[in-house]
Amino acid sequence: MKDKIGIGLIGLGTVGSGVIDILSRNGELIKRRLGVPIEIKKILRKNPGKPLPAGVSGDLMTMDIKDITENPTVDIVVEVMGGLEPAKSYILSAINNGKHVVTANKALLALSGEELYHAASGRNVDLYFEGSVCGGIPIIKAIREGLAANRIETIYGIVNGTSNFILTKMTMEGKEFGEALRDAQSLGYAEADPTFDIEGIDAAHKLSVIVNMAFGTPVDFKEIYTEGISGILPLDISYAKEFNYKIKLLAIAKMKDDSIEVRVHPTMVPNNHLIATVDGIFNAVYITGDAVGPTLFYGRGAGDLPTGSAVVGDIIDVARNILNGGCGRIPPASFKEENRTLLRILSIDEIISLYYFRFTVIDKPGVLSRISGILGAHNISIASVIQKGRKEGGNVPLVMMAHEARERDVKSALKEIDRLPVISEKTVMIRVDEGR
Repeated sequence: MKDKIGIGLIGLGTVGSGVIDILSRNGELIKRRLGVPIEIKKILRKNPGKPLPAGVSGDLMTMDIKDITENPTVDIVVEVMGGLEPAKSYILSAINNGKHVVTANKALLALSGEELYHAASGRNVDLYFEGSVCGGIPIIKAIREGLAANRIETIYGIVNGTSNFILTKMTMEGKEFGEALRDAQSLGYAEADPTFDIEGIDAAHKLSVIVNMAFGTPVDFKEIYTEGISGILPLDISYAKEFNYKIKLLAIAKMKDDSIEVRVHPTMVPNNHLIATVDGIFNAVYITGDAVGPTLFYGRGAGDLPTGSAVVGDIIDVARNILNGGCGRIPPASFKEENRTLLRILSIDEIISLYYFRFTVIDKPGVLSRISGILGAHNISIASVIQKGRKEGGNVPLVMMAHEARERDVKSALKEIDRLPVISEKTVMIRVDEGR
């Protein structure tokens, strides 16, 4: 039996430093759980001039990936450098050399996961990636192990802490989007270029990984409908409150017979739903299984220690497999490769949802009847209406909640409505979901 597990670490940024911190502070505890110590053998990093974390010897540093991927003392290669290349090439090199891999790279998995899963299965090595989704929340492990007996029916995720922080600021403090974004940047919750966070791309990367695990189907990232929060106004958040809803950026997946809905967009959810109570930088994933019913996984979704915790947890899992001859016990994508089924992803035009509309109209008689007539002609039924601030001849908001309708019909109706001479601005539409 091996007397230690050797680690090769690729990347020494925020997550890499967190991994080193946890292995140092909890090394003895981990050894007690595992039976042998975990030792870092080599570290490859992008910036050799950057000061090393406390307690890290310069002798561990290398600029040559072969010192990790071809090192006989390295059992597990841990990739936390991020990005697509050279991370993908490094991981494939490690797998081809028979190394087990732990990664936190959600963008790489979303775009090249199939290639990595196939490579790992072919070499019968473990590929673990808990840290790729929701930081310290063990959502991947829950799906592929804890909920393995279930047919997953629905998934609702708040999987991006930056966008959730911004929406929380707008909801609680009435701030404009730009001001809330600046707050997030000043606190280090948002990057200087926040595009991936605020436009839903980061959430879509994570949803791609989750759906692959939950439904056993390859997911083409390009097919995931993605819409961000930059267009959300305090006015719409205020109206949502009047209807007893909150606006959240949700990653949504639903099983529909032999097809699936996979989408990311701002969504109004009822105030009394558990997902609506998740505020600030926190993440949560609400999953319903046919046997277990609804479950909620909640916690910090990013940062050095939360994500480092997930990465080290994977290292321990893989180390246990190595020590007990159980490598390959769980397929990389949760389902046996030959048993995965390509499911059709429904286009956004095919989904059926509840809807919120905010029309900006000229205040004059007959406006409501004209709008409702067009909606009715497109099979859209009005559930409730709010109109405030009468200003005869001027512009006023007219807000409606609609019963379930097909997105294609909604888009057609709004296109026709926005051509009316009584409409002075493009209509705002937000999807509404009861979270069931």
